[in-house]
Amino acid sequence: MHPMLNIAVRAARNAGKILLRASEDLSKVEVQQKGANDLVTNIDKEAEAVIRDTILQSYPTHSIVGEELGEHKGKDDDYQWIVDPIDGTTNFIKGIPHYAVSIALKVKGRLDQAVIYDPIRGELFTASRGQGTQLNSKRLRVSKTTVLAGTVLATGFPFKNKNHMDAYTEAFKALFVHTADIRRAGCSALDMAYVAAGRVDGFFEIGLKPWNSAAGELMVKEAGGMVVDFAGGNNYSHSGNIICGSPKLTQAIIREIRPVLTESLLR
Repeated sequence: MHPMLNIAVRAARNAGKILLRASEDLSKVEVQQKGANDLVTNIDKEAEAVIRDTILQSYPTHSIVGEELGEHKGKDDDYQWIVDPIDGTTNFIKGIPHYAVSIALKVKGRLDQAVIYDPIRGELFTASRGQGTQLNSKRLRVSKTTVLAGTVLATGFPFKNKNHMDAYTEAFKALFVHTADIRRAGCSALDMAYVAAGRVDGFFEIGLKPWNSAAGELMVKEAGGMVVDFAGGNNYSHSGNIICGSPKLTQAIIREIRPVLTESLLR
């Protein structure tokens, strides 16, 4: 295992212990609203602090961007860690056992290492650039499905971008008529990890942040998949609008939803 991936795994496991311990008595979890439909807990912050400490103990000059604690500007800008301590905070708060720790590392602007850790199931998804994607050390590949017929897709509702709800609903309908089913589980990191594992055939969502998608992006690509924005381009890191799956299935998704999307979603 790459030494930096090893540190990411250690950080994710350390955070996972905090999540599991807190999940035993959710009445003690402190919940705050940091924005419309956007919740944060003291556990998010505690887990992110542990991740940050674990990384900086080994790499004190690296930079870190986290969902809750903001940016730690290190002396070495070539190395930037992107952290989501709990992807699926609402699930966590409600006691729904589907959430994950997500950690990615960019080296000179390119995704290089990634970890998505599901502490409930003990599933550790990892990826290194050029070395593939693994689940608990077993190599993963995206689904071989090339057409929408019979597929199972994952998605996330635009709960932070409700102005796009009409366009999203039309896109959902355009896809749903062709698929076997569409799932909405509330954790985009695991959605993308599941695409990499072939558990779901594809995924689409509006308005993700880098800490939601960076680790999953590398995993999907290293598992043979494609990650694009709604126009089929590479602007998803800026727009947060993401489609992923096998290359041919991704193109099929684009063909179905482009005609019903607003201009703002195609940028």
